[in-house]
Amino acid sequence: MSSAVSSYIATLLIYLGVNGIACWALNLQFGVGGVMNFAFIIYQAIGAYITAVLTLPSDKVLADENYILGWHLPWPLPLVGAAVAGALLALAVGSFSLRPRRRDFQATVMLVVSIITATLVSTEQGWFNGNQGLFGIPQPFAASLGLSITGYDWFFVGLTAVFAAVAWFFIARLAGSPWGRRLRAMRENAEAIESLGTNTRKESLKVYVIGGALGAVSGGLLVEFIAAWSPAAWGTGETFIYFVAIIVGGLGNSFGSLFGAFLVLGVFLELPTFLPQMSNANIEESLQSAFIGVLILVFLWWRPQGIFPERRRKLSGLLSAADREAAVVSAVAEVRDRAVEKGVAAVLAGERAPAPSAERAPAALSVRDLRVGFGGVRAVDGLSFDLAPGLATGLIGPNGAGKSTALKLIAGAIRPQGGQVLVDGADVAGWPAHRVARLGLIRTFQHTSEFGKLTVLENLLTAAPRQPGDSAAGALLGPRHARRRQQELLAQAWALLVDFGLTAHADSYAGQLSGGQRRLVEIMRSLMAQPRILLLDEPMAGVNPTLRLTIEEHLKRLRDGGLTMLMIEHELGSVERVCDSVIVMAQGKLLATGTMAELRANQEVVSAYLAG
Repeated sequence: MSSAVSSYIATLLIYLGVNGIACWALNLQFGVGGVMNFAFIIYQAIGAYITAVLTLPSDKVLADENYILGWHLPWPLPLVGAAVAGALLALAVGSFSLRPRRRDFQATVMLVVSIITATLVSTEQGWFNGNQGLFGIPQPFAASLGLSITGYDWFFVGLTAVFAAVAWFFIARLAGSPWGRRLRAMRENAEAIESLGTNTRKESLKVYVIGGALGAVSGGLLVEFIAAWSPAAWGTGETFIYFVAIIVGGLGNSFGSLFGAFLVLGVFLELPTFLPQMSNANIEESLQSAFIGVLILVFLWWRPQGIFPERRRKLSGLLSAADREAAVVSAVAEVRDRAVEKGVAAVLAGERAPAPSAERAPAALSVRDLRVGFGGVRAVDGLSFDLAPGLATGLIGPNGAGKSTALKLIAGAIRPQGGQVLVDGADVAGWPAHRVARLGLIRTFQHTSEFGKLTVLENLLTAAPRQPGDSAAGALLGPRHARRRQQELLAQAWALLVDFGLTAHADSYAGQLSGGQRRLVEIMRSLMAQPRILLLDEPMAGVNPTLRLTIEEHLKRLRDGGLTMLMIEHELGSVERVCDSVIVMAQGKLLATGTMAELRANQEVVSAYLAG
């Protein structure tokens, strides 16, 4: 093998390693966490630039180049500086770009940031040397090793392989942890995971910063190899090529991301270079864009999950047959000992809690003069009511009465324009949904809100609070750190699956279940969150009559176990069978309260709702 061929192969392997690290960083952000980072290339660029200026001597030594710093630090400090710079830039950009909840807004803001940054860098002469860029960047150990060009290329292959192995281990720890599971749940349904106590903005920012730091390291490695930095090499379009790579390889799959880097950046982008030379100098770049465009269209149509789809995590295998039997007994004993889980205990043990004393017990939740409007229309207008502890209360009314809006106001999904929501004497009106959920107010949704590409067991485990390994730092400690608690939670989740009759679907993707089964998953998931008050938004909607009766039975057992519930429902028969008392809303206001029998005799209610 000639030295030219050997050097070419080594160069391809180095680029594969660098691009693989970059794809893992973007895949962690988008494929795992659901953060659509259209500014990804600027983190590679800043990592490359900081590595360059920390490696180069002062610009006073190189009179023909202008740049900042010039500290001439020993290796690997320039790469450490690159990671820190990437993390700080991601923290700054993410702090405002991740503020909007809609992901299309987030992506648009990041794209604008990327375009503005590229324009500024290419025109700023004092800091970045303008379009000329930086050259003559010292390569690590090149002078001391004294290798030939080909020999040094293969040395750098080994160096890149070490960084790639560390990055693989780092990503595997994060993605395979309880925190990684929470990130995947956030990717699937950010509103649902927020309602279970997760601060999605905070977690999105964490994964954005980690991905930014890792992307910066990949840029630093690249500039150390090519010994040059130019703004033109870090155009906005490069971000979309990385997106194509992780989509083709398989979102959420680290091996798929590496394969996508090889296929897209190592094969398809190189194809035009093997074609006969054309008269038009720009034809090669145009053909590269055409190949990439055709590739993404083919995969989005033919195989949107990518070549290597995200691995399904079959957690039921972690429990043996004997363990599964013991799990039911131990889970029942554990939840009985927790006052906040009276409803779960009732589900598992079928016991009826003592009826609370309405005269002595304070309200579990009090709503006072709650108000919100949209475009001049008062969706909720001066609503006030109390929820008695340990009872199920229905909330009914005609379409447009403001029921779901009221529930969202209570749960923190919408900020009220006035009024109070009192829990234990504290006014939680205006609190964000994750803070309300941590107080024990857990809601379900009008439309099923399962985490579709997580298994049923994963859906349940994601809801459980206070898990070791459920943070970025805890995830790096490895599975042993979290194993004992995970086994306990798995036992509780399995016990719920046994009682709800869904053990056969434990390892099925929740999104593949029927509508009624998804409702059951949502209720079980809510119970795993240890609710004090369960807020149900039309749990019977879209459910067949058989499963509707099943859901009713479970809700009645929760009620009998002493769990406080507020249930919105249009199926009045279900309301009558499940609820102890009922609140009627009309035109955003409280119309009446009482039992269903009392409300049938109320002419105002009949006129506004029952007769309609």
